[in-house]
Amino acid sequence: MRDLFSAPFSRRDWLRAQTLIAGGAIATQAFGEDVVKLPFENGERRLVKYPGKRPLMVLTSRPPQLETPFEVFNEGVITPNDAFFVRYHLAGLPTKIDPDTHKLSVAGNVDKPLSFTLAELKKDFLAVEVTAVLQCSGNSRGFQTPRVVGGQLGNGAMGNAVWKGVRLKDLLEKAGVKAGSKQVTFNGLDKAVVEKTPDFIKAIELDQALDGELIIAYEMNGEPLPFLNGFPLRLVVPGYYGTYWVKHLNEITVLSEPFTGFWNATAYRIPDNGCGFIEPGTTAAKTTEIKRYKVRSFITSLLDGAQIKAGKAMTLKGIAFDGGYGIREVQVSMNGGKTWSDVTLGKDLGNYSFREWEVPGLKLPAGAHELKVRAFNREGESQPLEAQWNPNGYLRNVVETTRIEAV
Repeated sequence: MRDLFSAPFSRRDWLRAQTLIAGGAIATQAFGEDVVKLPFENGERRLVKYPGKRPLMVLTSRPPQLETPFEVFNEGVITPNDAFFVRYHLAGLPTKIDPDTHKLSVAGNVDKPLSFTLAELKKDFLAVEVTAVLQCSGNSRGFQTPRVVGGQLGNGAMGNAVWKGVRLKDLLEKAGVKAGSKQVTFNGLDKAVVEKTPDFIKAIELDQALDGELIIAYEMNGEPLPFLNGFPLRLVVPGYYGTYWVKHLNEITVLSEPFTGFWNATAYRIPDNGCGFIEPGTTAAKTTEIKRYKVRSFITSLLDGAQIKAGKAMTLKGIAFDGGYGIREVQVSMNGGKTWSDVTLGKDLGNYSFREWEVPGLKLPAGAHELKVRAFNREGESQPLEAQWNPNGYLRNVVETTRIEAV
């Protein structure tokens, strides 16, 4: 039976798929006792196959929070759609999305409120593409010490894809943004199941909305957006944490006053002190919204605890990324950070993409080895050697360590 969440789609396929979701069939195929043990307290995760996905690590099922097994990132610089992580805030997933009739409205403080079908977006506006990393704000939270509240994620709540759609700027200009406008909000079809839970609405500054970088995506890696990654439309905010990347997008509203909704004003906040971190046990005097990614880098070809053959040549591989300046340099250490060597960088797919790197022909003598990797972006920013802390477990970008044994 063909996967209902894979391209190409017919209208009947989509309606049938929504019926399955409404009937509770969205996560029914568990793979026996297959589990992944992440290296922190309560780190055991079941591997479950959701529609349109290979087996992913389940953090919660309602709402769906699915993490990508880390070995996927060694498959290539682009994360496959069926392996891409999933993060919802609200458990009321839409159950009826007809791509032929779905409409996106642009309203609020505009000259002419408009709405667009998917077909009209494709026909009437210039199509653009961007290769960009989507990273959950809580990615790597499980490694935080002291432990903090929130989903205890490993390093797999991220992925890199080619997003295709239309510029948000073009839609706003078509509607005509009125003078004095300050922010733009975005809402999707997912809803709360408890009345008092605030709807998931996010806001960005008007200048950012009009900078031409943000897109309303309808394709991901050359296929229609997977349902669990936002079908039929989602906001793409390159370089910014996933909290802004609203899924199942149906409402864009221009505001004449700053937005005061829960998901901006209360949730997704970091210490407003220039770095976003504070000492454990202390409280930030002031907070601000989380925004751009910090520089990160990982070894992907070896997992922590791996055994390799001593003296045998291998290629050490990995990825690096940042919030949009682009990766300038990556270095690795084979001795726990005592000395560092440059690596060979892979193809540059743009400032918002993963940047692959490798060390070919590497041979390690018998014994234990502590491998580390660090990256530098084009602004000269890099990563701390010691993990820093904040009360929500955000922004982790420590120099990662992979401990292996050559035998």
